Amino acid sequence: MRVVERSVVLLRGINVGKAKRIGMGPLREALTARGYAEVATHLQSGNVVLGTDRGQEDLAADVRACIAEEFGHDVPVVVRSAAELADVVVAGPVALPAGTELDPARYLVTFLPVVPDAAAVAAVPAAGPGEGAWALRGRDLHLWLPDGVLATPVGGWAWDRLLGTTGTGRNWTTVTRVAAMAAG
Repeated sequence: MRVVERSVVLLRGINVGKAKRIGMGPLREALTARGYAEVATHLQSGNVVLGTDRGQEDLAADVRACIAEEFGHDVPVVVRSAAELADVVVAGPVALPAGTELDPARYLVTFLPVVPDAAAVAAVPAAGPGEGAWALRGRDLHLWLPDGVLATPVGGWAWDRLLGTTGTGRNWTTVTRVAAMAAG
């Protein structure tokens, strides 16, 4: 018997400006045609919830291939199970300085495909005063960006190079909404 689980597929760098435009309707259709169940999307930034019996690596590779074939874009794809995303929400933010009130638009979780190498993580400097804050929890990089992504220094750090892996970020509002979609 096939076990179908809810998975969250996060696409990196689509529909930002004029680059890598992908309509969510056509994406849902393409993924449904590939055999995925109950495909739903949130916003235009590549948040997909679907049912599948594929493992995460296989799912990420298949969705990446689908996007290349159907839309002509090479897009990094990160996958989490619905349960993993729910765990992120339940555990809550970790990079907030003590006494700081959460602004969900300024709290970012970057979902990584793998746990970064411990030596790479150890080499990342601590954020200085006024630079924001960061914390790594497993495959999830949490960033507190009090002045926004572009104006907070930690937001501009070359995280892909620092951690040796490419991820895709979502603000806390999007994380909680996609987790709710995946749970439903």
